[in-house]
Amino acid sequence: MADSKAKEIVASNAVVVFSKTYCPFCVTVKKLFTTLGVTFKVVELDTESDGKEIQAALTEWTGQRTVPNVFVGGKHIGGCDSTTALHNGGKLVPLLTEAGALVKSS
Repeated sequence: MADSKAKEIVASNAVVVFSKTYCPFCVTVKKLFTTLGVTFKVVELDTESDGKEIQAALTEWTGQRTVPNVFVGGKHIGGCDSTTALHNGGKLVPLLTEAGALVKSS
């Protein structure tokens, strides 16, 4: 059930951050996306009734058991380090734009 729920959330949102409210790495990624003006869905696993199950399903699906667990355009891009590395390398914004989560400002 948690597996199909996680996959449905990822499929129906351009950008998804599976997060925990108290996690500083999650805060960093959410702040980055907010600063960039990204439209994104946050699932706070520590406040969801089935959060533990969703996190277990994500571990099975992605091989990553930590949060944040970030998806862009239905693709798993990793956690805080990989998300910030993509951004610092100039690769995050094109991914976000392609996913339709970031509208290019003229």
